[in-house]
Amino acid sequence: MGFSLALENVIPVVWYRRGLNKNTDVGLRIGIPLSGTGIDINRVLFRNDRKWDILNLAWSFNPNSNYDLTYMKFSRAKKEKRGILPISWLGFRIMIIPNGILRQADTEGLYSSSTRAGLLYGRQLGKKWGIEFGYYHDFQAMPISKVFSFDWDPNSPKVINEYGDTYVSYPPVNKGFPSEYSRLTGLSFQVYMYVGKK
Repeated sequence: MGFSLALENVIPVVWYRRGLNKNTDVGLRIGIPLSGTGIDINRVLFRNDRKWDILNLAWSFNPNSNYDLTYMKFSRAKKEKRGILPISWLGFRIMIIPNGILRQADTEGLYSSSTRAGLLYGRQLGKKWGIEFGYYHDFQAMPISKVFSFDWDPNSPKVINEYGDTYVSYPPVNKGFPSEYSRLTGLSFQVYMYVGKK
C-alpha cells in the first residue's frame, strides 16, 4: 500500500496491491476525486536469481482514460545502498486511449482512438520511495522526430507544407487542455511512497 504523485494526475493517488499467488498480484488505485483511479494485474513470466520479468495489464480513469499493456524487466542490485538492495526496472508499454476528450465530444466521427508505444524506467530510491518515468508516442498524431519541437502545430502552414494535411485531424489541444493526441498525454513521471507492508 502507498501513495503516488504523478505528473499526469497532479493530485496524489492511493494504491493497494494484493498477491493472488506467488506469480500474480492485483492492484487498485484510488484518485482524488476520481482522476487516476484504476486497476491492474501483474504476472511474473520469468524469474532468475536477482532478475524477473513481469507482464502488466492496466486500466486508468482520467480525461483520456486508457488501457495499458506493459512488459517490464526488473533487477535487484548486488550491493546494498541506504540499507536496501534497490530494485530498478525497464519496460515497454502499449497504451490505447479509445475515447479521449476529443472523441467524447465528437458527433461527426472526425476523430479516432489514440494508440501509443514507448519506454519507461523506474527505480527504488530508498525503503519508502521510488520513481518511474516514461514517454509513449502516438505515431499517427505527429512524427517522432518532432517530439522536441516547441512550435509544432498540425494546422500551421509550415507543417502543412512539409507533411500535407496528414496531421490536421489530430489536434494536440482541446479548450486549453491536452487532447488524446498531445505529447503531454504520453509523458509520465511518478513518485511513489510505500507505507505498511511491502
